[in-house]
Amino acid sequence: MTSIHFARDLRQRATLAEQKLWPILRGRRLGGFKFRRQVAIDRFIADFACFDARLVIELDGAAHEDQALRDLERTGVLEELGWQVLRFGNESVINDIDGVAEAILAELRLARP
Repeated sequence: MTSIHFARDLRQRATLAEQKLWPILRGRRLGGFKFRRQVAIDRFIADFACFDARLVIELDGAAHEDQALRDLERTGVLEELGWQVLRFGNESVINDIDGVAEAILAELRLARP
């Protein structure tokens, strides 16, 4: 399966946290920044990416507890490519969506004041 097909499949099987965050990010609703979801960057599929700000948002569920080292490597590669990576646990998104949106917006403003 190509990365494009894999990303398309991931968009169709979005987690609850992704479903909750996407309406806040889509359509330039957060600070006027355009986000894409499940986008291929290098050999990874980022949950959400803003190309203008070079910002990747990753949402980590329970499965990520067992792959912390892999996530750290992934973040390092993306940062080497010039991306800033923000990670949020699914529970944070589900229970404090406003706080997550504020944290993302603060990072976006640093990227482009």
